[in-house]
Amino acid sequence: MPRNRTHKKPTFADYLRKFIFITVGAILMAVALEIFLVPNEIIDGGITGISIVLSEVTTVPLGVFIFIINLPFLFIGYKQIGKTFAVSTLYGVAVMSVTTAFLHHVEPFTNEKILAVLYGGLILGLGVGLVIRFGGALDGSEIVAILLSKKLRIPVGQIIMFINVFIFIVAGFVFGADSAMYSIFAFYLAAKVMDIVVEGLDESKSVTIISSEHEEISEAIMARLGRNTTLIYAKGGYTKEDTLMIYCVVTRLEVAKLKAVVHEIDSSAFISISNVADVLGGNIEKKSIH
Repeated sequence: MPRNRTHKKPTFADYLRKFIFITVGAILMAVALEIFLVPNEIIDGGITGISIVLSEVTTVPLGVFIFIINLPFLFIGYKQIGKTFAVSTLYGVAVMSVTTAFLHHVEPFTNEKILAVLYGGLILGLGVGLVIRFGGALDGSEIVAILLSKKLRIPVGQIIMFINVFIFIVAGFVFGADSAMYSIFAFYLAAKVMDIVVEGLDESKSVTIISSEHEEISEAIMARLGRNTTLIYAKGGYTKEDTLMIYCVVTRLEVAKLKAVVHEIDSSAFISISNVADVLGGNIEKKSIH
């Protein structure tokens, strides 16, 4: 009979680390908005972008709009993802809103729009990425996109893109076409930096190899690349023959060497390579090959 596993509760150190990094991430986003982007009429996408536009056409501070508009999506996030996510997001949005209020009257670091796009996008992506990596969010538009995707059967990425295109078009009428175009570049840069922070710089690849020489290839990978392999039982769909597939995880820089090793042994081997967002657990440390 399977054992009943008890849920492992996070330690105080886990909570402290989450608290610190969500705080830092929220502050970085506020700095990017109030010190670089907003003073130069450059906006972000999502709820933040809507808040910037509303703040521009009214006298209400940016932080108030960010907090209020995100509240309904926090409730949706609580229902769809869970209590921990909702609490982390609420805290992150609150810190960001308060920080924008403190920084609102601070002079911008630069009035050069290209520099504002580059540094603002970089800091914005870093801040958002930290919050997402540690279990929260700073914008409710992604939750909306997930719900719409289920109903409309449209990919989440396409819905987010459509939402942001609409926001940038509106921003073009409020701030001017130039600012809207600068905003698109800042948003793109922030998204790329966010991906790096969330997924890490050391991009991994999962590799599946099908070959009749699976034993020799597996040993060669372990000996020459220092990577552990897993042999998975499989059956050919056409031949109906039993075989073993080789599965391993390597870094992006090791892909070319792995291909060469495999083709030296079996030039007709089938190799499938996929991106891996994150690698946790297991014995994945690289062994010495010397």
